[in-house]
Amino acid sequence: MKAMILAAGYGKRLRPLTDTTPKPLLVAGGKPLLQHHIERLAAAGITELVINTSWLGAQIEDYFADGAEFGVQISWSREPEPLETGGGIAKAVPLLGADPFLLINGDIWTDVPLNGLDANQLKGGLDAWILLVNNPEHHPDGDFGLADNRITFQSQPYFTYSGISLLRPQLFSAYQAKHAGIESFRWLEVLAPSIKAGMVGAEVYTGDWWDVGTVERYQQLKQYLK
Repeated sequence: MKAMILAAGYGKRLRPLTDTTPKPLLVAGGKPLLQHHIERLAAAGITELVINTSWLGAQIEDYFADGAEFGVQISWSREPEPLETGGGIAKAVPLLGADPFLLINGDIWTDVPLNGLDANQLKGGLDAWILLVNNPEHHPDGDFGLADNRITFQSQPYFTYSGISLLRPQLFSAYQAKHAGIESFRWLEVLAPSIKAGMVGAEVYTGDWWDVGTVERYQQLKQYLK
């Protein structure tokens, strides 16, 4: 199974730190945020990675190169301007191939066991599988409901999307085929029909998880990983 890490955003809420350093290269626990993901994927035996870049992307590529130093093989999906989550994934589909892949947001830190995540989560013909977490203080309303291990927009309580999921690349190819000429779009726009059809599975993870989206939360993670 391949994995894709989303690393193309501007990191606007982390300015001024991200004015000259791309968010994936911000250091916490003695190494860049992106390196934590790469090393944990390698330890889980997931070594074929696709990483999208845009803002200050050359710095990221210079640091990780082809991934050999970190025990992985990296294919870079370059975006002249960030295409949002859905657009970035769709652009990378030719690199990802036809099989389900693991998606990880580059701006999170977590200790979730990645070696337990594989295509088995999609058994029964599910279109996607999402890892949820309990709502953090900065996002009290959550993103999705959960009923019978399926994502829903109706059921309460709501949980927060962790930034980790298993997806079928055909979802993104089909979306683009129906929306010709649209390159930039959100991940949720692609998954919404599958969610409404009850075809997106989910679990809730209660271990360590951080959304490194602001300077304050980044500083808190640095302290935590000291």
